[in-house]
Amino acid sequence: MSRLLVKPHAPDAEGCVHAITPESAGWSHVGFAVHRLADGQTVSRATGDREHCLVLLSGKVAATAGETDFGVIGGRASPFEADPWSLYVPAGSQWSITAQGPCEVALCSAPGVVGARPARVIAPRDVGCQTRGEGSNTRHVRNILPETEPADGLLVVEVITPAGCWSSYPPHKHDEDRLPAESQLEETYYHRLNPPQGFGFQRVYTDDRSLDETFAFADGDVVLVPRGYHPVGAPHGYDLYYLNVMAGPKRIWRFHNDPAHAWMLGS
Repeated sequence: MSRLLVKPHAPDAEGCVHAITPESAGWSHVGFAVHRLADGQTVSRATGDREHCLVLLSGKVAATAGETDFGVIGGRASPFEADPWSLYVPAGSQWSITAQGPCEVALCSAPGVVGARPARVIAPRDVGCQTRGEGSNTRHVRNILPETEPADGLLVVEVITPAGCWSSYPPHKHDEDRLPAESQLEETYYHRLNPPQGFGFQRVYTDDRSLDETFAFADGDVVLVPRGYHPVGAPHGYDLYYLNVMAGPKRIWRFHNDPAHAWMLGS
């Protein structure tokens, strides 16, 4: 199996089913983990030299960060529902969450600056939502931590791709530091499917095809995108959710479309 397709493992003592680090991914910035917690289960971390963004994929948690008690956050039953809740915690701090019933939490991380800003809750009202594309290229975007909101390196977004549609399409890439045309960003895709027995397809490829891999991913898989174009397809009958985490040398998202397919965007 390709190293770019990461399957979940059995939950450890903290309910962790994914633990992707820059070292395991072979890159420099993005870290990603998923915890599936039972009622009353607690997870806590010191952020060290990294900033963290905890995304409540489903369920509720009682959350503290630094010296602040944020109370209970979350509430949706699945990531396919709207209104995501998240918790941003800067470098040089710590956080703790305790599940209020079963829940699933994603932990996104990237290098940060100690003391740069306070921890904060990102409530549903703070999330910018939009629909992109049309027809079989329709997808619904939830910008949890876009470049317009304060952070050091993290960019975090949820996308719902309806059954039978394509996403991250036409194929685009962001692997060269040549602003303002393109920025260099590593990226993870955490995929969920509804119904969960489904599958989806993702291709990761470069112009010279030195990297050219296509995956059939299942519910709960992660795809790593170190470089290259990375379109995603959701088969008929199965809605697709994915959580994107991006980070790189500069916190800006500028992408370059594959010239072979840019015609479909018109003028």
